[in-house]
Amino acid sequence: MSEYFNVGKIVNTHGIKGELKVVRITDFEDRFKKGNILYLFLQGQQEPIALTIQQHRKHKQFDMLKFAGYDSINDVEHFKQGMLKIHQSDQEQLEEGAFYYHEIIGCKVETTSGEYLGTISEVLSPGANDVWVVKQPSNKKDLLIPYIEQVVKQVDPQTKKVVIEPMDGLLS
Repeated sequence: MSEYFNVGKIVNTHGIKGELKVVRITDFEDRFKKGNILYLFLQGQQEPIALTIQQHRKHKQFDMLKFAGYDSINDVEHFKQGMLKIHQSDQEQLEEGAFYYHEIIGCKVETTSGEYLGTISEVLSPGANDVWVVKQPSNKKDLLIPYIEQVVKQVDPQTKKVVIEPMDGLLS
């Protein structure tokens, strides 16, 4: 089965001409470029719908997308809550030390001294650097690990293992 990866979630329609309000789940600025193809996955449907981007603009904190052939709110109303994805073959090569979210989520995290901390459950992108959310065992509070050189010492997506050097106060 081919793999697809999330790049955005449709949260609403906008206006009456088929424009959609999308929450971005990608760092690649050109992902929503005119002419690009995205795959729409809707709840309860097996097959994705291939959509060609006709128009893209930013509006507040959202990406506004319009797809070719969908010119009315009636055409896109049922797209709400759908996930927009790219095909694995559309992924770009990353530079050294950069990772796709799906490579990081699910990794086990331990300290340089070998203490197991938990599993990465989510990646947040609040600003200058990503923050990895680590779900700890036995209902302890989630840890927030900044993805910075001083903290993250080793990342191995193949073995799903991350080694960190906790800063003062990080684990408390």
